[in-house]
Parts: sequence; structure tokens; C-alpha cells
Amino acid sequence: MADSLEIKPIGTVVGGRAEPTDDHWAERAIIRLNPDFPVEVVQGLEEFSHLLVVWHFHRASPDDVAFHARSPRNDPKWPATGTFVHRNHRRPNQLAQSFPRLLKVDGLDLHVADLDAIDGSPVFDLAPYFKEMGPRGEVREPGWPGEMLKDYWDASQS
Repeated sequence: MADSLEIKPIGTVVGGRAEPTDDHWAERAIIRLNPDFPVEVVQGLEEFSHLLVVWHFHRASPDDVAFHARSPRNDPKWPATGTFVHRNHRRPNQLAQSFPRLLKVDGLDLHVADLDAIDGSPVFDLAPYFKEMGPRGEVREPGWPGEMLKDYWDASQS
């Protein structure tokens, strides 16, 4: 196993939500790719409806990383679960994945909706979402994620 991997952002989130909060995400934003890239890097991307975006919780502190079981959102009504069961900034590398809708490609600006990163978040990778590469077989999960995330997306912005 490699000791570390140095990667550089390929872009930045511009606009959208300024503060990280838990629920009611609906903002539109732009993923502004590095201006050193030739515009050909996005050729054909406009044909896809969704992206897979890897970004960094850039305003989180490394001191927030938690290597112990805890209840999601610190709510004792949900079971204590380990670090790799949570999808938040308390992970070791403070990376996240999102699947925003791609609204428009304008040069190296990718206009998106349903991106749950905030303004200024560095983007480390992105790709079109291929449904054929999504989960195979039955998807299962306990009941608490559905309960916890029932208001994650702003339903009025579907």
C-alpha cells in the first residue's frame, strides 16, 4: 500500500451554498475546471444527465476526524456506527462523492444542480455517471439513513 498520494484539484465549486448544513440542498452551482485544461477535456460530457464528483470538505478541520463509533448527527435515536459508515467530513481524508445533475457545459464551466459541496470546495475528480457501473444486485441499507436523510434534498426543487 502506498504511504500517500499527492493529488491536485482539477477545479473548484463556484456558487451554491456558502455554509455546510445538513438538509434542504437544492442550490445550483458551477464546477469551474482548471483553466490550464484544454476545452476538449469536456467534449461529449453534455450528453450525460449526471456526474460523479469527488470533492474535499475544505473547511473541515483534520481535528474533526473521528475514529470511533458514534450516532449519526450525534442523535442517540440512531445506532452508533463506525467512521466508514458515515458520509461526512469526519472521514480520514475528508473526501466526498456526489452525483449532481449536469445542466449545461459552458467551456470549462459545468453548471450543476444537486451538488452538496459548498462554494470554494476543491474538486479532485469527476466523470459522467454510467448507470451500467452503478450498484449491481439488490441495494440494502438499515432504516436510519432514510429517516435521517428524508429532508436532505429540497423536494420543491426536484
